[in-house]
Amino acid sequence: MKTTTSSSAPTTAPKRPSAARTRLIDTATRLFYEEGIHAVGVDRIIDEAAVTRATLYNQFGGKENLVLAYLRNEDEMLRAMFADAGEAVTDPAQLVDAVIDGIAADIRLRHTRGCPFINAAAEYPDVDGAVRLLIDEHREWFRSTLQAVAEQAGLESPVDVAASLVLLRDAALVGGYLDGDERVTPAFERTARSVVAAHRPL
Repeated sequence: MKTTTSSSAPTTAPKRPSAARTRLIDTATRLFYEEGIHAVGVDRIIDEAAVTRATLYNQFGGKENLVLAYLRNEDEMLRAMFADAGEAVTDPAQLVDAVIDGIAADIRLRHTRGCPFINAAAEYPDVDGAVRLLIDEHREWFRSTLQAVAEQAGLESPVDVAASLVLLRDAALVGGYLDGDERVTPAFERTARSVVAAHRPL
């Protein structure tokens, strides 16, 4: 039997970003990360993204909003990495190891020129500016997420565990760029796992 639909307004799917907007974010992400934010001008981004100046300003209003979009994109990708790690394991104790593995893979394969948030913070010294506020929000999410993972795994002093892992990741991302991941990534994994082991209940 055919069913009738309700008279309420239909739900609409989330609007997908335009191809031009996606190209702008992808191009800015590559150039900002590889060469530095202040070193890359708007004209370079427009040229490599194959869009008009009007398109960039219609989409973002200016370079700073494009910088914010770049950092939000980095934030979303890291959140997705954590979500994927959470879906891949069922034992909370194993999630800590999965997170360490994910960070190591990020150092080795993706963020080979340091942490994009630390790099951006170095270029934006105004701690009350929009860029630094977004960076602070990201880092607070990262720290609180690691704390939650440690709590779920039953580790002692999860606040301390999270603080140590944040510090180790920061150092490993910078060290991986300066000294190479072959030297830094194993040291990160070894030290991170020793932190976790030291906080497992006896």
